[in-house]
Amino acid sequence: MESKVQEQTTPKDLSSEAPGTLTKSSGMGDQPWQESFDYVMQILAKVPEYLGEFFSEYKQPLTIVGLSLLAIITVKIIVAVLGAVDDIPLLAPLLEMVGLGYSAWFVWRYLWKASNRKELLAEFDAIKNQMFGDNA
Repeated sequence: MESKVQEQTTPKDLSSEAPGTLTKSSGMGDQPWQESFDYVMQILAKVPEYLGEFFSEYKQPLTIVGLSLLAIITVKIIVAVLGAVDDIPLLAPLLEMVGLGYSAWFVWRYLWKASNRKELLAEFDAIKNQMFGDNA
């Protein structure tokens, strides 16, 4: 009776090899996946080459777009910072007073007399020559 039970519970697909060894599969089901995987890997291997060609071909437009986005982001950040500073009580009027005081000092120091205006122009020319050279 026991031998009949063993025959019924033992599947026919099991290998009768020594324990611990694996049987090899036929491999028929793995080939489509392997072909797809190889195709995808070939495409992914060419991605750096495609990107290099794309960037070398469209270098100037990409630079313009990048700088434009950077300028827009910079303006938005500056507007946000100025809005935050403006919301601080008494800071905006204080900064206005500092600006008015500096403007009054600049007019008194450099624009009030002709000799001071000549001094300002000489300083401006020195800075211009320092930045752009003597030909400017």
